[in-house]
Amino acid sequence: MTASKEFQDAHAEWFETRLSKLKAPEGWLNLLGRWWVTNGAYTIGSGADSDVILPVGPERVGTLNFNGDDAGTFTPTDGGAVTLDKASGKMSWRSGRFLMEITAPNERRALRVRDTEYDTEAACKPITFFPLNPSLRITARWEALPEPMTIALDTVISVPTKVTVTHVAKFELRGQEMAMLATYGTADRPQFVFRDLTSLDDTYADMRFVFGEEVTEDSVVIDFNRAINPPCAFTDYAICPLAPRENLFPFRIEAGEKRL
Repeated sequence: MTASKEFQDAHAEWFETRLSKLKAPEGWLNLLGRWWVTNGAYTIGSGADSDVILPVGPERVGTLNFNGDDAGTFTPTDGGAVTLDKASGKMSWRSGRFLMEITAPNERRALRVRDTEYDTEAACKPITFFPLNPSLRITARWEALPEPMTIALDTVISVPTKVTVTHVAKFELRGQEMAMLATYGTADRPQFVFRDLTSLDDTYADMRFVFGEEVTEDSVVIDFNRAINPPCAFTDYAICPLAPRENLFPFRIEAGEKRL
C-alpha cells in the first residue's frame, strides 16, 4: 500500500521528535555507565581511587551515600548535599556536567550517569526504515483485564523484573487474531515490547518497542511503522525487557526501524 504524502509527513514529524528525544541530555546516547549500588558510600569521579570511575570530568565529582530504604544523599565536592528519596520521586539529580539517577529494575539498584557535554549528534548512528505501510497502522480493541496481573519478564542482562499489566490490545494481522500486552508506558501512551521474525536478520534481535496512540476507553492505535530499536541497541548501559510470550509474532512485520 502506497503511503500518502500526509502519511509520510506525519511519519517524518514523528521521527524528528524521536531523534530529538534520543539525542537529548536525558536520552540514551550519552550514558557513561551503570554501577550496581547497595548500602554504603560511593565516591564518584575520574580519579583511579574512585568507587565509580568516570571516563571524563574531575577526579572527584562527589560522594553518594545510599541507604537500603531507597533514600540517601549526594554530596558534590563543590556544593550542598542533594537529598534522595524514592518515596517522593527524587532519585535523579545533576552535578555539573553530569546527570545521575538511581534506577530500580527489580530489588537491585543501579547508578546511571549521563554526560551532558557528550556529542550525541556525532554518536547517533543512521537509522533506516522499512518502506512505509499504512496498512500496518492498526486500530486495535483496547480491553481492560478483569483484574490487573503481575508478570515476570526477563531482560537482556538476565535481571528479571516484575510488571503490572492492566490492558490487552486485540487485532487481526496476517489473518491471525493477536493479543498484545502493554507492559510499560502510561495510560495515554502504553508501551508494547514485541518480537517478530524480522529479528532474525533485519531488526534488533531481542525486541522492538512500539507505543500506543490515540487511546480511548476501548481502542488504541498501534502504528508498526513507528516500531523502534530499544535503548540497548544504542548503549550497553540500558536494561531492556524481553517481550512477553503474548507479544511474539510467528511471522515478519516489515515496518519500523531496522537493525543499526
